[in-house]
Amino acid sequence: MSTVTTTPSSSAKKRKKSRWHSQSAREARLAWLLILPTALIVFGLVIFPAIFSIWISFHKVGLENLNDVFNTQFVGFKNYQSVINDFAFKPGPLPLGWEEANLLQKFWLLLTKWSWGAAATSIIYSFVSTAFTVFLGLIAALLLNRPFRGRGLSRTTFLFAYIAPIVGVAFVWRWILDPRPSGVLNDVLLNLGLIDAPVAFLATRGLALLLVILFTGWRYFPFVMLMVLARLQAIDATLYEAAEVDGANTWQKFWNVTLPELRYVLGALFLLRLIWTFNKFDDIFLLTGGGFGTKVLPILTVEFSFKLRDFGKGAATGMILLAILAVFLLVYISTVMRNTEDV
Repeated sequence: MSTVTTTPSSSAKKRKKSRWHSQSAREARLAWLLILPTALIVFGLVIFPAIFSIWISFHKVGLENLNDVFNTQFVGFKNYQSVINDFAFKPGPLPLGWEEANLLQKFWLLLTKWSWGAAATSIIYSFVSTAFTVFLGLIAALLLNRPFRGRGLSRTTFLFAYIAPIVGVAFVWRWILDPRPSGVLNDVLLNLGLIDAPVAFLATRGLALLLVILFTGWRYFPFVMLMVLARLQAIDATLYEAAEVDGANTWQKFWNVTLPELRYVLGALFLLRLIWTFNKFDDIFLLTGGGFGTKVLPILTVEFSFKLRDFGKGAATGMILLAILAVFLLVYISTVMRNTEDV
C-alpha cells in the first residue's frame, strides 16, 4: 500500500486556490467589478484633475505653451508668491481720511471705500452668509413645525428658491435690482418718493456685497430648513411636557430643550454650508461678475486662468482655496463628527 505525501508548497497552493474560489472571494471580486466604473469616473474627473492642478501650480503654464504642458518651466512657489502679492488678492491701503474719521465714519469707509481683497472678501462673505442662511433656515423650520392649515403647501413653496435654476433666479434678482428706472425696486422707491434718482444697487461697493449675502441666505435656507425640520420632528415630546410641568415658558423650552437637541445638526449644517459657500462661484458671478467689492477666490481663480491666460497662477489660487477649505474640513471632522459620535 503506497502513501501519497503532499509537499508544503503544494498544500499552500491548494489553500490559496480554495480561497480564490470561495464565496467571500467571489463576492469581493464582484464588488470591485461593480465599483470599477465609478472609480474610473472619480479618478478621471476628480482625482487626476486635482493632482494635475497641483502640478500646474508649480509650473509656468500659459496659452503659448498649453499644447506642451508637461514640458513647461518649473517655477517653484513663484506662482503662489505672485497670487499673494497681487492687488486683487490682498487688502489695499486704507482709504483717504482714515486718520481723521471717527469710529462710525471708519466703519463706513471700510465698507464703501476700502478694497478688502479676494481672500478677506471670501471669508467675510462665507461666514456672514452662512450664519444668515442657518438663521433663516432655523426660523422657517420652527414656524413650519407647528400645525396649521396649508403647512404642506408652505413647505413646498419654500423649496422653490432652492430647486430653481441658479441662472433664472439670479437674473430675476438682477431685474429687481436693475439700476434703470424700469428696475422693480427702483420703480417702487421712486414712486414712494424715497429716492430722487435710480440707485445702482449691485454696482455700489458695500451694498453689492450685502445684497449678495442676502441672495445667498435666501436661496439656500430651504436646505437648512429641511434638515432642522427633520430633527425637530424627531425630538421626544415628553421633554416638552416635562419642561411645561416645571413651569417653562415658550422661550425657556426653546432655549433649554429645542436648542440643545439641535446643536449638532446646526453645527454640521453651518460647517457644511461654510465649505460650500466658500467654494461658490456662480452666485456672485451672475449677480455682480465679481466687481464692486464682491470678488472672491473662485472668481479670482477664473480671472487668472481665463482672462489673463496664466494657468499656473490660476492653479495656485485654486490650491490656496483648497488649503483654506481643508482647514474648514478639519474643523468639521474634529468638532461636529466627533461630538456626534459621542451622542
